[in-house]
Amino acid sequence: MNDALPMAGGRALASGPGALSGLRVVDLTRVLGGPYCTMVLSDHGADVIKLEPPQGDEVRDWGPPFDGHGDASYFVGVNRNKKSVGLDLSQPQGREVLLRLLEGADVLIENFKPGSMEKWGLGYEEVLAQRFPRLIHCRVSGFGATGPLGGFPGYDAILQAMVGLMSINGTENSGPTRLGTPIVDIATGLFSTIAILMAVVEREKSGKGQYCDMTLHDCGMALLHPHAANFFLNGKRPVATGNPHPNLAPYAKFTTKTCEIFVGCGNDPTFRKFCKFLGLDALGTDPRFATNGQRVINKAALTEILNTRFAGEDGIDLCQRMLAAGLPAGPVLGVDQAMSAPHTAHRNMVTEKDGFVGLGTPIKLSRTPGGTRTAPPQFAQHTNEVLAKHGFSEEEIARLAEAGVLVEKRRK
Repeated sequence: MNDALPMAGGRALASGPGALSGLRVVDLTRVLGGPYCTMVLSDHGADVIKLEPPQGDEVRDWGPPFDGHGDASYFVGVNRNKKSVGLDLSQPQGREVLLRLLEGADVLIENFKPGSMEKWGLGYEEVLAQRFPRLIHCRVSGFGATGPLGGFPGYDAILQAMVGLMSINGTENSGPTRLGTPIVDIATGLFSTIAILMAVVEREKSGKGQYCDMTLHDCGMALLHPHAANFFLNGKRPVATGNPHPNLAPYAKFTTKTCEIFVGCGNDPTFRKFCKFLGLDALGTDPRFATNGQRVINKAALTEILNTRFAGEDGIDLCQRMLAAGLPAGPVLGVDQAMSAPHTAHRNMVTEKDGFVGLGTPIKLSRTPGGTRTAPPQFAQHTNEVLAKHGFSEEEIARLAEAGVLVEKRRK
């Protein structure tokens, strides 16, 4: 990105149709993993229709804080660029509306309990693949439909616990600790995005859609590097190490006069350069620290030496000088500080549109850049617009609303 002035009406906005322009997505997901996926797609031009149940996406209530429409930040943060339709799929007429919306759609993504779509007569193999052979159906679930845990519900923290992520997070004293971000949900959203785009590319060759079976369980396990790799090689159960890296040293948090910082050395030449920069040349040839393997073994002694050296430094200034010298280092910032950092603005990582403020897209494409197009939708904001675009007459829309199939206001 460049330093051009922001476009009128906001910051970090989409400046073109996007790489996925023309891709039509019907989104039946709620909470985080699925909505995160469809936000990524919509940032880059996909037309995402979010079909919400009568009670709405439950994370609209996951606050405070709430916005001026009463929607929680949890919802606002992952639902921009989408159109919301309130639809009761428990009614046969609601399922008929869904089938009409799927005509010409490229992707259906849902995160119902496995078996729900099949119970409604909307199973992929039996119905959707036959009626819509080019449709890509992505299901996000906790554990999948089969196996010892098949069909069970999944939540981010539960999966963090079950796949081993909590066991390697935290310190010896804290015990297993949940990661501060819902990393399994977010990773599942990202892996689901990759799966969908792979299926789109393959469809260009085969002309056929396919089923993407995405689970929090599998995606959570995929985040276990290098701990799983260490276990496969040495047979030892990985343990929480706190901030230090289990395979590298120094790669940890240190204390300065003004703030905490994090520094890392990925190889021996970098460590020697690091020592020279700090005026600790002898440290680079000390037998205890000359190789990474020895530094990991003697991590406690190295940490004590470095904390003593850093104690009189201004952490912000030191990190800037280290980065300028090609040495990895950074101050430990709060979220508020990170949001207001100059480089955050330079990289367009905060976006604004019509009162909405959120994180910008990290995917930077040169010819087809993505970004914010519309603020997150209010519940059922686009029902009439979407249905009319898909061939529903005013009379049909009125009848469906009267029957309670279309829902204008959330049912608490």
